[in-house]
Amino acid sequence: MEVTHRLVSSPAGRIHLVEQGTGPLVLLVHGFPESWYSWRHQLPVLAAAGYRAAAIDVRGYGRSSKPGDREAYRMLELVEDNAAVVHALGEQSAVIIGHDWGSAIAANSALVRPDVFRAVGMLSVPYAPRSGPRPSKVFAQLGGDEEFYVSYFQEPGRAEDEIEPDVRGWLAGFCAALSADTMPAPDAPDPHFVSQGGRLRDRFPAGRLPVWLSENDLDVYAGEFERTGMSGALNRYRNMDRDWEDLADFDGAPITQPSLFIGGALDASTTWMADAIRAYPTTLPGLVSSQILDDCGHWIQQERPAEINRLLTDWLASLPA
Repeated sequence: MEVTHRLVSSPAGRIHLVEQGTGPLVLLVHGFPESWYSWRHQLPVLAAAGYRAAAIDVRGYGRSSKPGDREAYRMLELVEDNAAVVHALGEQSAVIIGHDWGSAIAANSALVRPDVFRAVGMLSVPYAPRSGPRPSKVFAQLGGDEEFYVSYFQEPGRAEDEIEPDVRGWLAGFCAALSADTMPAPDAPDPHFVSQGGRLRDRFPAGRLPVWLSENDLDVYAGEFERTGMSGALNRYRNMDRDWEDLADFDGAPITQPSLFIGGALDASTTWMADAIRAYPTTLPGLVSSQILDDCGHWIQQERPAEINRLLTDWLASLPA
């Protein structure tokens, strides 16, 4: 089966997606700094299993619209993009699956639009309901004398100045820093933090791509960001306080639809957020399966595609029609 590229209307203007297969719709949402291409191993497998798999470029990425207003990247806007894609494809409902930021986008899509999203799968980043103090205050307290990468990303223009002169090299280092086979040793400086006066890339591994990332794959990712710039992608980080305000009515709210979580044992997201995973009986009462893959880093569906494909198709097959 061939993949089909298309542009559909959304509140962003347009969303680019790549789809393959026929059957119940499964919407795939990528994270930072990726694109629809991060689902390249899943699209044919989901199609062969009898699903219509559609992987989007989130607004600000790839061929999707890139609004100029920073506030246009708030979570509720992305949720409405996803609902618009489902309807533009002629469907009333879909299963939604996300990775990294896409996991949070998928979770909030299920939370805010249960009329559209009948089940939700989350990869790498656990579901944690809106709660507690303002996110920027939490991030500012992390790291002591060092700066947490989210705070670094939140300052407009700062990360762009680091990344855009050498997009390909930066992406290679960032991917390597969070991959099981190339990440720094546990006793090395943590690549999630920036030293005073330093850059995030100062702590990236150099000279070796992770096994899952070919030179051609890197060309695809780098080519998109060299064309679009990085601001659309980074603006997701710059709306976390707005999301906290926008989602106040959902404070502590569970997601009740059937759900799935898969994380990597070597991914900081699963270790830092271990409490969120332990809270799943309360926060994800519809949880069907929660898996942690040994010796796996952050880029889970690209590092371990065969296992992820099996877990996804088994879960999808278990869902009510």
